[in-house]
Amino acid sequence: MSETAIVVDQFVAAAPERVWRVLTEPELLGQWWAPGDVAPVVGHQFHLQMPKWGEIACEVTHVDPPTRFIYTFNGDWTLDWRLSPEGRGTRLFLEHSGFDLDNPQHRNAFERMGPGWRDTVLPKLAKVATELTPQKLA
Repeated sequence: MSETAIVVDQFVAAAPERVWRVLTEPELLGQWWAPGDVAPVVGHQFHLQMPKWGEIACEVTHVDPPTRFIYTFNGDWTLDWRLSPEGRGTRLFLEHSGFDLDNPQHRNAFERMGPGWRDTVLPKLAKVATELTPQKLA
């Protein structure tokens, strides 16, 4: 973690195109993180249904399939997803930025979200991506 961003990487034993789909398709996103009407289209405004937090507004700011996907989250933060082929899989990098550490809510979120992304959320994403069968990809 840096002063204002959480930076995490996760190896996923699946091709970048498959990981891309897990990040950008609503039915797959809901399997590892939160339900929402995500779409990989710059300017697309969508909402994620976050347990305990409710509906969170997001907006897509950058799309470069299948290597980069960036969107705002809750008006304050940015989630920057980068995918890089690595061996027989993908190295997935996430930078969650925009924390104001002088704001107590942001500081609390910053301290809790790093371990959450690293230890829970990204491993779940990896599991969903590696368990996709041809029938689920159709």
